[in-house]
Amino acid sequence: MNTHASSVPALPVHLFDVDAELSIVERRLPHWSQAGAICFITWRTDDSMPKQVLDAWHSDRNHWLRSHGINPADPNWRARLAEIDRRSARDFLDTFWNRWHDALDAGHGKCVLRRPDLSEIVAKSLCHFDGDRYVLLDYVVMPNHVHLLASFPGEGAMLAQCESWKHFMAVQINRQLDQKKRFWEQDAFDHLLRSEEQFHYLRRYIAENAAKARLGPGEFRHYSKPLP
Repeated sequence: MNTHASSVPALPVHLFDVDAELSIVERRLPHWSQAGAICFITWRTDDSMPKQVLDAWHSDRNHWLRSHGINPADPNWRARLAEIDRRSARDFLDTFWNRWHDALDAGHGKCVLRRPDLSEIVAKSLCHFDGDRYVLLDYVVMPNHVHLLASFPGEGAMLAQCESWKHFMAVQINRQLDQKKRFWEQDAFDHLLRSEEQFHYLRRYIAENAAKARLGPGEFRHYSKPLP
């Protein structure tokens, strides 16, 4: 299911600037934020990753980091990764980013967001304050996860809005499912975009994610804002 909007971004939108102020917030994973910079964000449902898959991914990731002199227990391990040579950092991202998202696309869990009424809750929530609190550029609602590209005024705004989105969606979806449980897994993934090439790659990734996962019409929702 595809949706397109014609609104023009109302807030400053730009790629990550290495010379501008950067915030790194420590949670279970470090979160990177910079005022106005475009951010790629992924949320997954609580049942989207079987324990054995998750454990194997973390074990292999930690082994790779240690072999490159990075302590995986260091809360700033991403910053250390950025300091090693470009080829090794690219190898890490290509290997573990792709493996993580392939596991999501495998369709583990109940995949309740395949239901149009539930994916609509996510879509409406994401679009509700577009152009006011943030600039929403792209999203795809998959059966067990969500990807989006958006820009926020700053680190506090990004974290507050993500928590607001997830809380509202979880309450509404749990109500529809007649259940009371955690809906989203806590380990959200976010990444500041550093180049136009990366921006266009991630737009294509979002647009093509449903086809990659072999989803049919009505099993997903995709939005892409036309850029000026």
